[in-house]
Amino acid sequence: MHPHLHTKDNKGCEEVMQILDECHARGFLYKATGGCNAAKRDVNMCLRAERLERTARNRELAKKEREKIKEKWKEIDMNS
Repeated sequence: MHPHLHTKDNKGCEEVMQILDECHARGFLYKATGGCNAAKRDVNMCLRAERLERTARNRELAKKEREKIKEKWKEIDMNS
């Protein structure tokens, strides 16, 4: 399973998602017999790459925020 495809977080994968949508439009039997497996794998890999970039960016932001908080506590402890 994959998350919702057409969201603001997945803009970099629009092309491969469009290919998957076109493949799915070919019909149920084409999908059921594995005709869309390569397109689905490409979408999953693209979504994974997007998620990894997003989590790395969030991790860096969290580190910066933690450092700010540590500095504030250090300042509070020195003034107490």
